[in-house]
Amino acid sequence: MAIKLIANYSKRLGLPGYSSHQFSIEIETELVTTDDVAGESARIYQLLQTNVDEQIRSTGFVPPTGYGMEETPPNAPAPTNGSRRAPVNGPWKCTVKQRELIENIVAEHNLDKNEVDHLARQRFGKGVRELNKVEASGLIDELIDTHDSRQRPASNGRRPSAYAGVNGNGGGR
Repeated sequence: MAIKLIANYSKRLGLPGYSSHQFSIEIETELVTTDDVAGESARIYQLLQTNVDEQIRSTGFVPPTGYGMEETPPNAPAPTNGSRRAPVNGPWKCTVKQRELIENIVAEHNLDKNEVDHLARQRFGKGVRELNKVEASGLIDELIDTHDSRQRPASNGRRPSAYAGVNGNGGGR
C-alpha cells in the first residue's frame, strides 16, 4: 500500500505602500515504505522552502509611494473647510463599491462602527472614510477574514470575491 505525502510551503512578504506578495508550492508524492517518513518529510520541506525562497526574491511590481492615494475621489465634492483633507464625516475616499461592502459587513455582523473605525486607525492611521482604495481593500480583507463566513474556499480553492453580491456584482475588485 502506497502512502501519500502532501506538503505545502508558502511565504508572504510585506512590501512598501501596504503591499505584499506571496508564493506557494505544493507537492504530492507517494512513499513506497514507511521506513523513513520523517526523513522524507524533512527533505521535501527543505526542497519546498529553498524553491519558494528563490522565487520570492523577484518582487515584480511594487507600488510607488502614494500609489492609490488620491487626495479626493474622482466624484467627491472638494472639501469646503479650506484644507486639502476632507473632514472625518465627509465623503469616503475609497470606491463606492468598497464603501458599500464595508457598510454591508458592518450591518450583517452588527459591528460597532466606532470599533471598525478604530481598527482602520490602528492599521492605517486614519478613519474608515479617509481610507484610499488600497487601504480600504486591506480593511475589507481583514473584516472578511475576521467576521464573514462567506470566506470559505470555493471548489477551485480560491476565496470567493468579497464583491460577490454587492449590487449584483459577480466579483472583482
